[in-house]
Amino acid sequence: MSPSSSEHEFGPAQEAAWIEVVRKMEEVYSDLIQYEVELEEKNSALEEAQRFITSVLSSISDILVVCDPRGRIQQVNLAFLKLTDFPEIDLLGHPLGDVLAEEVGRLCHWIEAGSASDREVRFRHAGGGATEPVALTCATLFDHRGLPAGMVLTGRPVGELRRAYEALKQAQAQLVQQEKMASLGRLIAGVAHELNNPISFIVGNVHVLERYRDRLETYLAAVHAGSPDTGALRASLRIDALMADLPGLVDGTREGAGRVADIVKSLKRLSFSAPGEAATVELAAVVANALQWTAKGRATAAAIVADIPAGLAVRGQAGQIHQVLANLIENALDAVEEVSDPRVAVTGWNDGMQTMLAVADNGPGIPEANLLKVFDPFFTTKPVNRGTGLGLWISYGIARDHGGDLAAANRPEGGAVFTLALPAG
Repeated sequence: MSPSSSEHEFGPAQEAAWIEVVRKMEEVYSDLIQYEVELEEKNSALEEAQRFITSVLSSISDILVVCDPRGRIQQVNLAFLKLTDFPEIDLLGHPLGDVLAEEVGRLCHWIEAGSASDREVRFRHAGGGATEPVALTCATLFDHRGLPAGMVLTGRPVGELRRAYEALKQAQAQLVQQEKMASLGRLIAGVAHELNNPISFIVGNVHVLERYRDRLETYLAAVHAGSPDTGALRASLRIDALMADLPGLVDGTREGAGRVADIVKSLKRLSFSAPGEAATVELAAVVANALQWTAKGRATAAAIVADIPAGLAVRGQAGQIHQVLANLIENALDAVEEVSDPRVAVTGWNDGMQTMLAVADNGPGIPEANLLKVFDPFFTTKPVNRGTGLGLWISYGIARDHGGDLAAANRPEGGAVFTLALPAG
């Protein structure tokens, strides 16, 4: 064999080396294939995340504009495109000032300050003119290192906010009216129970008087006809006993009617005055009425004690003050329903420029976690159909409207106490 031909022959070591090279190349190729698969999976996940973010941004009803530190638009959402009617391609990369319908300098200064307060802004409309005012909020955009990287502007047309606010006010007014109607229903129940006794007494007396009238008509008809046996008829009809009974029936009927008149007068004193018409209100009478109407007709007969000094007065509207007291007493009576010896106390005193009224009970008290919630709207611990959660909220509002306050606390000896403070009369 010639030397030149021997140089092209491989020995065992060279062959092993080539096999190792081929194996390494196969491993590298396999790794490349694996990396490509993982890259495609990550790319698919990124595309899915991008679609998800785009879908979320498109579904947001508030407008969204993202700008870089130089004020150039980087991203907008569908709500902003609908507001301005500009195509997205005409916005991206352009200065924000190009789509503003007001002086750019002042707004840019507000944006650079990163103010969190709202500002009303008008954008340019693609068809000419300006959009409706938008309540805009500016926030700083940060990058992955936590450094400022631009700004995020969000907002909603002021018209929508005003409509939502008006709808909220209307809903609130309806709820307040419903609570007033519920309070009126409780008042009517107490009034009906109170009126039941004198009215029943009057109706009973009238029934007896009707029977007496029939007997008198029979007797008088016989007298006028000249009947010779009027004495026997007088005895059989018991005319003498009837005549003796008439004064008592008349007095009893008059007393019942007077009692009804007193109840009506009490109700007239509770009529709600027009807003702003404050007067001096004697608390003794208001408390007495509130106790009278609230406690009537309840299954639980709680011991109720009222200690209101004579002449104790406040400045306000009697009907609204009665509403607050009736609500507080109603809640106190509810709290002692399961107590073996239920007691409710209403006390009043003068504290300088203010008059104080406290309604206390010996019930289980208010859990500490609920003390700060009892005046929140819709918060209630009562069972369904027993409370709306608006009574204390409305009472608190009435106290504040009168220039006073309403506070809740637990008594050291047990039970809860609500303290109403009002300007002294």
